Amino acid sequence: MRFLPVFLVLALLFVAGARDAFDKWVETTELPNLLADTSVEVVDRNGLLLRAYTVEGGLWRLGAGYGEVDPLYIDVLLAYEDKRFWDHQGVDLRALLRAAAQSLWHGRVVSGGSTLTMQVARLIEDSGTGSWAGKLRQIRVALALEQHMSKREILELYLTHAPFGGNLEGIRAATLSWFGKEPQRLTPAETGLLVALPQSPNARRPDRHTAAAADARERVLRRAEEAGVLDQESVAGALMTPVPRVRRAFPSVAMHLADRALAETPELQRHEVTLDRALQTSLEALAQDALRGLEARVSIAMVVADHTSGEILASVGSAGVIGADARQGFIDMTRAKRSPGSTLKPLVYGLSFDRGLAHPDTMITDRPTRFGRYAPQNFDGRFRGELRVREALAQSLNIPVVMLTDELGPANLMAAMRAAGMAPEVPGGTAGLAVALGGVGVSLEELVTLYAMIPQGGVSTPLLWKFGRNTSQRQRVMSRSAAWHLGDILSDIAPPAGAPRSGLAYKTGTSYGHRDTWAIGFDGRHVAGVWIGRPDGTPVPGAFGAEVAAPVLFDVFQRLKPTLDPLSAPPPETLIVNTAQLPEPLQKFRGRNAVFESAEDALEVAFPPEGARLANAVGGMTLKVKNAAYPLTVLANGAPVASGVRRSDVTVPTVGRGSATLTVIDARGQSDRITVWVD
Repeated sequence: MRFLPVFLVLALLFVAGARDAFDKWVETTELPNLLADTSVEVVDRNGLLLRAYTVEGGLWRLGAGYGEVDPLYIDVLLAYEDKRFWDHQGVDLRALLRAAAQSLWHGRVVSGGSTLTMQVARLIEDSGTGSWAGKLRQIRVALALEQHMSKREILELYLTHAPFGGNLEGIRAATLSWFGKEPQRLTPAETGLLVALPQSPNARRPDRHTAAAADARERVLRRAEEAGVLDQESVAGALMTPVPRVRRAFPSVAMHLADRALAETPELQRHEVTLDRALQTSLEALAQDALRGLEARVSIAMVVADHTSGEILASVGSAGVIGADARQGFIDMTRAKRSPGSTLKPLVYGLSFDRGLAHPDTMITDRPTRFGRYAPQNFDGRFRGELRVREALAQSLNIPVVMLTDELGPANLMAAMRAAGMAPEVPGGTAGLAVALGGVGVSLEELVTLYAMIPQGGVSTPLLWKFGRNTSQRQRVMSRSAAWHLGDILSDIAPPAGAPRSGLAYKTGTSYGHRDTWAIGFDGRHVAGVWIGRPDGTPVPGAFGAEVAAPVLFDVFQRLKPTLDPLSAPPPETLIVNTAQLPEPLQKFRGRNAVFESAEDALEVAFPPEGARLANAVGGMTLKVKNAAYPLTVLANGAPVASGVRRSDVTVPTVGRGSATLTVIDARGQSDRITVWVD
């Protein structure tokens, strides 16, 4: 007995030493990398997933926080895998001893005995499961994990790394792929399958091994019922639910904008954009519908924004990226520089109102006019004579807007575009009068930015698609009254056939050669734009903005909201009077060179036009004159060829080949001449 105290002391020292050695063994454990790559995500304004990108090896591995998963899943998982998870320190000795005894008795592994922490250890370093060395390594890592991490953090590692079949890792990848939903709310049937899959993820893949998946799910559900996590009725209902037989595709919404976000800030793991997924999805479907019946190479783009905040709510770069080779769907046409056609005309008129050149009720003349060598024509080749400025804008006439641009100066028009937030590109670098008719390169996003300025009282509204990125300062582009007048005129334009007369303020445009068709519109809250054309810039014969793009614009607003928001009331300084009540200088437009211009009733050779190329006809050439005082005298290259003529149609003898100058003189001494080329 006298040696007993010594024995006890030695025993205690041995135990203490063993404990210290064990603690040091755990403390010196080299943990694997706990920060494994997860899929980069792009989410909408409400946090809904728009698009995710695979990690190295083509894996879908989406991070998941403890609070982002239905608590039922956690309860069923622990009931099936590790019912003492919250109590042990990484290893459940009772479970290990039971597993060891069963293995010795049966001569094979019957139950694993691994805790959830040990499973996490295996997942994060891909250690073996069948050997004792592998199991020992899992125990060591599990004990170390419990020392360095909380239970919730360990669970989050499992939620991120657990395999669910194929290239799916993590609970979010699983629920999106198998059920098309996030894991916040799960049914008992979904929960049972998700708990069962990681044990044998490929052997139980429901799309390939449906029966095995159903059997494994039933075992999980029965265990959950025994543990009191699920009641009998819930289990019975879950067992009657078919397991999914098809793996769903991951969300691929707003693919162009998602790629743009990734390219601009590749270091971010999560990109939060201003889009609304429901609206974006609806407009992507509309894009597909809008192209039905159009030629195979035609594409489409749409942008919708809240002009009060500048936030882009939807951005459709094409009708689709996958399988769209003919349409070149991979090109984001919301950002491509194209000719805007007539869509810049409201800016010209607004600036003209501000500079006192015109008022909406000012009379202006639409007639053949030359500006040096530039002789613009209306799209239909016709001229309307004298009409009000508001009518000239509503009818999108070319001559009046070029006359106003000539007064404003193309450089001032370009400066206003930049102030509105645009970045116009001019071929050759020097802007001319043709800018007013689309002779400049702008993008759909820029046009929507321009039109957002109008309902904002003439103040620029820079658009943003990523939260926190808008550092641009707002600038005044035109006065409040000028902007209001534009909205008033554009909202009175008749809608396209079949569309409701809702009061949407809009303008269409068609670029030279029918290469681009546009429709841009706004109400009191939102602004939207539509472009339709070929990405390669080749013509689309017969396509007009009013017929092709405008109906789509009205569909966009119908999908955006049930009723339009009203435009603002006119500001107090707005001059709303008829033509006769205007100040005399504003009653009729006269350019700065009006004193040098011919009177409107002056003699004019109306046909053939200046510079025309004519055939050398045997019967001679016919001239048509206007505002003549008879009789007339006609000269060809200075020599008289007809006299005493009392008709507006004058036939003169054929002149020699080459250039010919024809002069007409009337009884009042007025004259006009043209130069033509005779073949």
